[in-house]
Amino acid sequence: MELLLLTADLHPDTVLPSLSLLAHTVRTAAPEVSALLEAGSAEVVLVDARTDLAGARGLCRLLSATAGSVPVVAVLTEGGLVAVNAEWGIDEILLPGTGPAETDARLRLLTGRRGAPAAEQASGQTKLGELLIDEGTYTARLRGKPLDLTYKEFELLKYLTQHVGRVFTRAQLLQEVWGYDFFGGTRTVDVHVRRLRAKLGPEYESLIGTVRNVGYKAVRPARGQHAADSANDEVLDDLNGADGGASESLTSQ
Repeated sequence: MELLLLTADLHPDTVLPSLSLLAHTVRTAAPEVSALLEAGSAEVVLVDARTDLAGARGLCRLLSATAGSVPVVAVLTEGGLVAVNAEWGIDEILLPGTGPAETDARLRLLTGRRGAPAAEQASGQTKLGELLIDEGTYTARLRGKPLDLTYKEFELLKYLTQHVGRVFTRAQLLQEVWGYDFFGGTRTVDVHVRRLRAKLGPEYESLIGTVRNVGYKAVRPARGQHAADSANDEVLDDLNGADGGASESLTSQ
């Protein structure tokens, strides 16, 4: 299992010592916003919340909103447990002294609960709320009705929904969807996102969220709510001037 540990401690092994006794791969990074780009490649993200409770709470909330299907675990002292509530947006808590057997069991349970989307993708279909992407037939349906998408619009929507919650920069999306040999600028991504949102309509356009100064992500709607309700924490700085004629000329169908 690949774990990402976010800590400012110069001795990261002391955050959760039991990890050193397990066979998991542990990467460490500073508890900064830039870590969001790494979070999506991990199976579990652990946040060191032993000392800076306020900072850890803010980071956990941000990860919960942007890392999507990646479980977030806070490592807290016993004294810090009184500060934890649902607003942290975490999936699990661990104490620094938690033994290796319990740590491993909790991590396995976390990833097991999040395994359903992977099985869904294996069937060639990806579902995001009322949106269904069928890779086998190259169709996208919203509430059962087909969306009229170009090839690249479909590919972009498919890629985002297959990595729901993970934040991608425009450059990353350009590379993954358009390929290494595409010479257009990153504004091409903005134009396609604008078109996708228009086709999703006002009620569902927020299935594609914008993270300021970073890029885009697919947003999983909260249970029992429309897609727009799940993006309350989004800060949209979207597409200023992206609909100009010059930008349109860069896009590929």
